[in-house]
Amino acid sequence: MIRNLRFRKRNSVSMARRILTPVIFVLLAFVFCGFLLAAVGSNPLAVYARMMKTVCSYSGLTRSIEAGIPLMLTGLAVSFGYRMNLNNIGADGQYALGSLFCIGFALYGPVMPAPLKILCMFLVSMLGGALAALIAAFPKAKWGVNETILTMMLNYIFLYVMDFLMYGPWKERNQMVAQTRAIREKYWLPDLGSSGINSVLLVVIAIAVLLYFFHTRTTWGYEMEVIRQSPRAAQYAGMSVAKATLLVLCASGAIAGLAGFAQVAGIIHRVQANLPNGAGYTGIVIAFLAGLNPLVVLLVGFLFGALQISAVAVQLIGVPSQVATMIQGTIMLFVVAGEFFNRYELVGRKK
Repeated sequence: MIRNLRFRKRNSVSMARRILTPVIFVLLAFVFCGFLLAAVGSNPLAVYARMMKTVCSYSGLTRSIEAGIPLMLTGLAVSFGYRMNLNNIGADGQYALGSLFCIGFALYGPVMPAPLKILCMFLVSMLGGALAALIAAFPKAKWGVNETILTMMLNYIFLYVMDFLMYGPWKERNQMVAQTRAIREKYWLPDLGSSGINSVLLVVIAIAVLLYFFHTRTTWGYEMEVIRQSPRAAQYAGMSVAKATLLVLCASGAIAGLAGFAQVAGIIHRVQANLPNGAGYTGIVIAFLAGLNPLVVLLVGFLFGALQISAVAVQLIGVPSQVATMIQGTIMLFVVAGEFFNRYELVGRKK
């Protein structure tokens, strides 16, 4: 007979467990969602088959990549911050401000050659995201204020600013949709040949590769790991924890702001009300599913983009499009549970 069951922290976690645990728990999430679909009268096998058929088509593949690009960037932003135990929950707001800076410069900025204009759009998008993060980063670095609450509350402020501009001074005339007018075509990033995939994907891949080498091959990446493990030991070694906090959170915000550049220069060429649409929160799930690995974030971001695209397709068989949101939320809960079992094991004593 087993009694006195309790959780005990694992001394180490094998690589196989790190890889298999999220995979198993994601599959369990789909099984759980299958029961929910069956409970509301839908055939889960038919729903999942339809979703797979949509994604496996060429047009579905390209649209999944397109939908996944902002998610990849918010996932990279969240994972970069959490590498130093900084919870950047404000990627939605940083994405919004980055897109507003980008469209504002594209529509109302000075006239200049197209390559220079696109480069400036890239930079101001990063600046917008970094400024959004700085508002939370400074109190965190100076007084130790909780960055989770600050970044989350700032989301609402920046999204309301976006709504004000989309429904007010920046709204395209004679349009029912709350959006700006499109930027000039010469400022659009080109597609990769005839693939239908925009070249902004190359920018996202380059950022992921740079972040990977930053974490694994640079002194700054090593310092981030030391601060994550023990801020007190890092200070004893002469590292400035406050400065690192400021820089890492601002860099995280800058990456999230680039999602706005991706939309304006590469995908929809304008800004719409509620453009982030929860991408910052989805980025949290993506970052943890990827194990904070920037290269794996690209793959997981694509899969979540495919989930969004396939959710639209299942409406044809009478399933609400909110099924994607349900699956995303379920995956988040199950991934958190999987991470718990990665760190702890259930032990007991035999009577």
